[in-house]
This record gives sequence, C-alpha cells and structure tokens, in this order.
Amino acid sequence: MSTLSSPAPLTPFAPAEISASVETSPAWLRLRAAAEALHPLQVTDGSIPDAADHPAARAHVAAIVAAITELAPAFPHDASYLTALTRDFERWAGDGFGVPDFLDSLVEFQPQRHRVNGIRHLVVFPMYTQNGSRQRHVEAVLVEAIWPEFIAELESTDYGNALFVSLRLIDFTAGYDTNSAVLFPETVAMREIPTFTWGGIFQDREAARYRRVVRAAAEITKLDLPADAARMLDDPALAERTFVMWDLIHDRTHMRGDLPFDPFMIKQRMPYFLYALEELRCDLTAFRESVRIHARLQGRRDGGETLSATEDETLEHAQLVQYAVVFDRIFRFAITGSRMRNYDGLGGQLLFAWLHQRGVLHWTDTALTIDWDAVPAAVVALADRIDELYWASIDRPKPVHWLAAYDLIRETLPPHPASRWNRGLPDDVLAGPLSGYTDAVLDDEFPLSMFYEALEKKMRPVIASTSGIRATDA
Repeated sequence: MSTLSSPAPLTPFAPAEISASVETSPAWLRLRAAAEALHPLQVTDGSIPDAADHPAARAHVAAIVAAITELAPAFPHDASYLTALTRDFERWAGDGFGVPDFLDSLVEFQPQRHRVNGIRHLVVFPMYTQNGSRQRHVEAVLVEAIWPEFIAELESTDYGNALFVSLRLIDFTAGYDTNSAVLFPETVAMREIPTFTWGGIFQDREAARYRRVVRAAAEITKLDLPADAARMLDDPALAERTFVMWDLIHDRTHMRGDLPFDPFMIKQRMPYFLYALEELRCDLTAFRESVRIHARLQGRRDGGETLSATEDETLEHAQLVQYAVVFDRIFRFAITGSRMRNYDGLGGQLLFAWLHQRGVLHWTDTALTIDWDAVPAAVVALADRIDELYWASIDRPKPVHWLAAYDLIRETLPPHPASRWNRGLPDDVLAGPLSGYTDAVLDDEFPLSMFYEALEKKMRPVIASTSGIRATDA
C-alpha cells in the first residue's frame, strides 16, 4: 500500500453509538450466514456457473440485501456505499451470477475519510483475502477504526499518510478466519481498476499474533524481556496502538526514499529476495523514525520541559515500536509460512543474523540475550545498507540491481549449497531475459539456520494457533 493522494477530510461527526452492538444483532447474523452459504456455490472468479444453484443463491443474496438495508442506519457515514452495495448485489443476481462486479460500491466506500477512533464500518464484497482464500467469495466484515489522538497528530504532521486506515476486527466470515490482517480494495471483484484511495490493516490481529508468539518464543529461548516489552504482551490496547504507529510509518515508506522506481507496488515478476528487502526497508524505517522520535521527546523531557499528554504517549510508543519491529521480525516473520519464496521470512532471518554477527544478539548456553543499548545503531546500520543499495540502483540496469541485492543478503545469510545465483549465473542467463534470472532462484534460496530449524519445530503449534486470532484470544 502506498500514499499517492492528498489528505482526506475526517468525518464531521463522532462515532455512532448505535453501531456498538451490531455484531450481536439478528440482521448481522443473518448477513454473515447468507454470505457463507454462497461460498460453496461460487467458483474461483466469484461467479456461480451452475444454474441449478441459482435459486438458492438468489435467496442468499436477498437475505444479504435485506440485512444490509436493516443495518444501514447504524452506519450513516457509509450511506452512499451501502446503497450502491445493495444495487451491486441485485445486479449480480439479476444478470445470472456471472463474474461479480462491485466497482460501483467499492468507489463509494471511503473509510479513510472517517478516521475517528471507534467508528465502525460494515464491509461486504466478493473478494479474496490475502494470506487466506484465493477465491473471490462474498465476505462480510465488521470493523472498527483505531485512531488514537497521538496517531492523528503524527499523521497530521511529519508522517502524513492519507490512505492509511487502521482497523480492529469485530466479526467476520470464513475468509478472515485465516492469517489475513489486511483489507485492500484491489482484492475486490470489479470490471476495471480504479485509483485506489485507501488500504486497511487490522492492527488488533497483528498485535494479538505478536503477543502470543513473542511470549512463547521468549520462554523457549529464555530471553529476559525488557520491562516495557513485557508490559506490551499483557496489554492488548497498548500493543494495538504500537502496531498502528509502526504500520503508519511503514506504509508511507513504500513510496519514499531513493527508490528504484516503485520497487514493490507495481505488479512485476522479480526474485522474491527483492520483496524481502523492500518490506524490511519499510520496517527498519519505522524503527529508525521511532528512534528519532524517542530521542527528540526524551531530550526535551530531560531538558526540563513538560510534555503534553499526547507527546507522552508518542514517547512511550516510540520505544515500543522498536521492540515490536525486532521481536516480530526475528520471532514470527522468520518462521511463519512455507519455505516457498517466503520474502517476509527471509527479512526476519536477515535481521537476526545481522544482529548476531555484530555482537548485539547472542545465543549462548541455549539462552538468547540482546544488548539493547547497541540495538538501535545496529538496526539503523542495516537500514542504511539497504538505503545505499536503493540509491545506487538509480544508475544501474535492473539485472545489476538484482545481483547487487543478492550480494547484500549473502554477505550475512549463507545461500543454499545448490544455489545457481551463489555459484554465479551462466552467461546465457545473464545475457537473456529477466525471467531467466527469476527462474534460477531456488524456492528456498536462503534456508533456515540450525537455530531457526530448532526454534520452528518448537514454535510450530503456536504459529498455527494464530490463524484467525482475535484481540481477545491472545
């Protein structure tokens, strides 16, 4: 997700209390049941091709439309969207359940205009869910904005990001009973691609996964957590707000810096380790900026100034973001998902090895220790290394940039013994199309270290248990 538009106005009204109990209402329960009843009738593109299924599908759509109409008064800020949504459902049914087209309602849904803490949205679309179902099923989600005052102040000053929407999952259909922690408009079935104006991240799910995984990993590795980091594991709201700050800065970074032209957002086929560096770059930028924010505010406090309540909260979360980036990357990212071109996993491995090789992180006598005083400089040094790679890439052809990126990683992480990239790509690949470069990358180009192989075995049930997690589960 990237920031490309001018700041959007906030909603002019406060969160509506009438939507506070929607998740227990009969209308929502009927809507959720009808949406899930459509799932087995739909094929991958979202259509329902078997005419024998159409009578049942029409009944389910009628139930969905009736429920949306009944629930709409609880969401006055989304009135135009919900009106368009019922029309899209009725048209889909009236046209015989072909490939669904919900462009009209998607264009009307503008949650970035209502970034008010606690405001809710009813979201219903035929869509796939990232890290979940790859089929465009009709999914229904009740969400709530997380927008504390200190985040609003950060976003309105140095960290503007008009497209960023921070959310909490209230209730959802089966497509979100998965690892998915994002709500992106590009996942919706539509006839053409509009200019996307928002992207949502479920910080409550991210925080809940973090709390469960880091608690277990710290116990397994005998890591003595700093007091603030330990406090975050016991406070769901504190963890959520920390992830909002992290994601706000991460998200805007995708389109900022000395970039090799839109390195991540354009859909292009590249070696997966390039995606690893881009995601890690954004996380390390969030870390770096949090170090800066913390130093600035702590310096003012140490100089005798009294900080405002919002500045106090910003100072607190700036330290917590640093813990969150390090622990989430080295404990959860590195061992979550398959070894099939796992770019987030690779980023976690790289950060762990970088810290270990610089004497900041130690695995001695089967216990993990971290020199926290040395962490900021070491992490920023890795961020600088990636930034230097990006800066130099502006003058390089794409294959040269790819090769330089590979060299950066293998300086720290040993590649697979069978790696063609590590041995040196042959001339026919080097002189050929870029697809040859990508084809030569192994699915697991940088295998797990022995430390991570052992940790993954112990953490496997914990990682698996976080699928579909809610904030109240951790």
